[in-house]
Amino acid sequence: MNTPALRGGLLALLAATLFGVSTPLVQSLGRGLGPLTTAALLYAGAALAGALLRKGRQQEARLRRSDGRRLLAVVAFGAVIGPVALAWGLQRTSGASASLMLTLEALFTALLAWRLYRETLGARVWVAMVLLLAGGAVLVLDQARLGGAQLAGLLAVLVATAAWGMDNTLSRALAERDPGQVVLVKAALGATVTALLALAFAEPAPALAAAAGLLAVGATGYGLSLRFYLLAQRAFGAARTGSVFAFAPFIGAVFALALGDRSVSMWMGAGGLLMLGGVLLHLMESHGHVHSHVAMDHEHAHDHADGHHTHRHVPMPEGTHSHQHHHEPLEHAHPHVPDAHHLHRH
Repeated sequence: MNTPALRGGLLALLAATLFGVSTPLVQSLGRGLGPLTTAALLYAGAALAGALLRKGRQQEARLRRSDGRRLLAVVAFGAVIGPVALAWGLQRTSGASASLMLTLEALFTALLAWRLYRETLGARVWVAMVLLLAGGAVLVLDQARLGGAQLAGLLAVLVATAAWGMDNTLSRALAERDPGQVVLVKAALGATVTALLALAFAEPAPALAAAAGLLAVGATGYGLSLRFYLLAQRAFGAARTGSVFAFAPFIGAVFALALGDRSVSMWMGAGGLLMLGGVLLHLMESHGHVHSHVAMDHEHAHDHADGHHTHRHVPMPEGTHSHQHHHEPLEHAHPHVPDAHHLHRH
């Protein structure tokens, strides 16, 4: 699979599937538990997955001391605020509505990627963002008519989407690092912080079955999913990865209905269709032109079949490997996405 857009899209879709299924499972398994305890168990499972997914030093670039501040911000937004807000909201609102509301993570990710990294967003993408926002507004109106508690729960899920949007955008600079190591460090720190807070607030201890279930969901829906997400960002860019990942809420909503959620309404259906239209419109974007690459030195996992890594080895390695390497200036034209080699301005 040598096409970066195809590889990135498939990785992002796989990440979306794992995370989408996790949302209604967290609602079911976390019933009766505090949001801090739920978040701690989820990220403890993710940390276990990260430990098992680490690659050798010759295959992936290691985290560096200079990544520390960014990693702490990623932990705060993605492994503390996001999961705690989601767990709190899921106990107070419809699982299907909460799953669909998570689509707005793509909106926040795209806007932040545009604002912080100047990623290109064409007219089609802006229309897609408007559709996503309109769908979210319809979901809020739907829950508002059901009462204050339902609305509060959905707004907490909205806070989670904003936090994860910031997490996704900040994680872009870590996409060239070993994703297994990033998952391990992020999840371990997040689990530690939320566990200590759960003890401080005296949240009830979980039953063994619920704890085991949340650990398993964390390992797959948060750990393995995050690994695939980081690999997708590497090939696909932050905004586009977020857009494909926006299929997760639809997967989650369907799964919630399969588990017995009966909260479907015309309003929810209308909001879901608006959001689906926005996701599909974003995915139809195509971008290519003559562009220049300046000389660059960096380290990340790469192979020599992508047209950008032309340096030589003796002997020539097979497959993916990682080391500090140099890029000569280059000018060419091809379809591309805002990955580590295509961050030029427009």
